[in-house]
Amino acid sequence: MNETLKSHLQPINRFAVKAIQSVEGDIIDCVLIHKQPAFNHPLLKGHKLWNPPKISKGHKQMNNFSDNIESWSLSGEFCPEGTIPIRRRKEYKFFGRKDISQRHYHATAIVEGGFTGAKANINIWTPSVEKKDEYSAAKIWIISQSFSEFIEVGWQVFPSKYRDNKPRLFVYWTADGYKRTGCYNLECPGFIQTNREIYLERAIFRTSTYNNNQCGLNLRIEQDTDSGHWWLGYGDGHIVGYWPSNLFKELKGEAHLVQFGGEVLDVNPSGYHTATSMGSGHFAEEGFGKAAFFSNNQVKDSTFSMVDLVEMKIVFMVFDKNLLSNDYVALQMEIKRLGSSGKRVFAKDDIQGIPSSIPGRNNIWPVHVPP
Repeated sequence: MNETLKSHLQPINRFAVKAIQSVEGDIIDCVLIHKQPAFNHPLLKGHKLWNPPKISKGHKQMNNFSDNIESWSLSGEFCPEGTIPIRRRKEYKFFGRKDISQRHYHATAIVEGGFTGAKANINIWTPSVEKKDEYSAAKIWIISQSFSEFIEVGWQVFPSKYRDNKPRLFVYWTADGYKRTGCYNLECPGFIQTNREIYLERAIFRTSTYNNNQCGLNLRIEQDTDSGHWWLGYGDGHIVGYWPSNLFKELKGEAHLVQFGGEVLDVNPSGYHTATSMGSGHFAEEGFGKAAFFSNNQVKDSTFSMVDLVEMKIVFMVFDKNLLSNDYVALQMEIKRLGSSGKRVFAKDDIQGIPSSIPGRNNIWPVHVPP
């Protein structure tokens, strides 16, 4: 697999017309847009590059919620027209999910139905990661009904992948449940980038501070009605690129689930639990500015209308904090329909249907959503 990735990535530099150094120290190659990895996919042979559609702009940021759209270029310049920025790799190591047999932990909100898009402001932190092969991420998932096709976007701290401990912008896709297809970013043919100013794997240097300024990313995924392609939006109206509908079977149409939340990879197959943090590393009961959060979560329904999550039935997957020294137990909770007034905190009084046999049932912490 590493050799396959190496043979795929090494020729990219031949199609670079320019190299730019980023403020984070990355070297960015400006590669001809039609020579990017996606067009090597057998299902994309002869694929015509689509122009970005008009998709909804992101929410205005809340007070002290800084956007991360500043120039990444040390010189202030971007890649020229007709090219896209690709972070230069010093090593060629494939990071597919199919090779990961370790434990994944999630704290997420899951919405079920028929959806053609999702968006949210994702709070950004620099979580501690215990081992270089572990990661901590916050992201949006688009999921098919058979749970075999996934589209993901968010930020992650993944030391062995990016060779640092900075949160970085990433995308992921798979068409067979993380078995043989799909990859991160532009590591394999699939995602088609159209933006010459935003690069995947970009380090995010403005992050949140405990009990102080909060920073975040405004991300969204929306399906184009004409082509069925899934477009990635960043910030206030920036379009990064798209996952072609050709890559999928079920996701040629609506998604069955949308999921928002955090994920931690634990490489300890048995024994003690990883010390890798999720988000800020603090529980939601501490509130805004201390616990990581998603805000302005919306999904686009089958009528192509954006709907606030607080108006829908939500299933939260959270974990019993009494079990941190041992292992997590996932709990499904039905949150009562909530209004849109004032501060919203999902406390344990709002939880229904948790079996009394589950350990720590009375110690579930609240899920904080900022006003």
